[in-house]
Amino acid sequence: MSNYGFGVTVPGSFDDVIEKTTEALKSEGFGVLTTIDVKATLKKKIDVDRRPYTILGACNPVLANRAIEAEPDIGLLLPCNVLVREEDDGSVSVLFMDPDAVLGLVQGEAIESLASEVRGKLQKVAEKLQA
Repeated sequence: MSNYGFGVTVPGSFDDVIEKTTEALKSEGFGVLTTIDVKATLKKKIDVDRRPYTILGACNPVLANRAIEAEPDIGLLLPCNVLVREEDDGSVSVLFMDPDAVLGLVQGEAIESLASEVRGKLQKVAEKLQA
């Protein structure tokens, strides 16, 4: 795993995992603001075939509002990206941006505390996906 993210392997088809991930995010107060189908975009734009690869832009409005109040420029680092990708062996991985790593770019105790809170919620989502 990278130093800026963490993840899990989730049983099921790619589309089912997208649905499970969206529901698990919702249970922790996150909505999906954006869905980027990288596979379809690369095929359309540059005629490259890839395995399924989708980026979900997840946002918890209460926590996002607190972050913006503490640091108005924080929007450059939002939303929390969640990557769902099919691996070479057909398994499906769900990877989460690590808020501690990304928001660690911002100086300030309020943001550090908030990053830990967001990370905790995303870890709960990962745990739910493995249950």
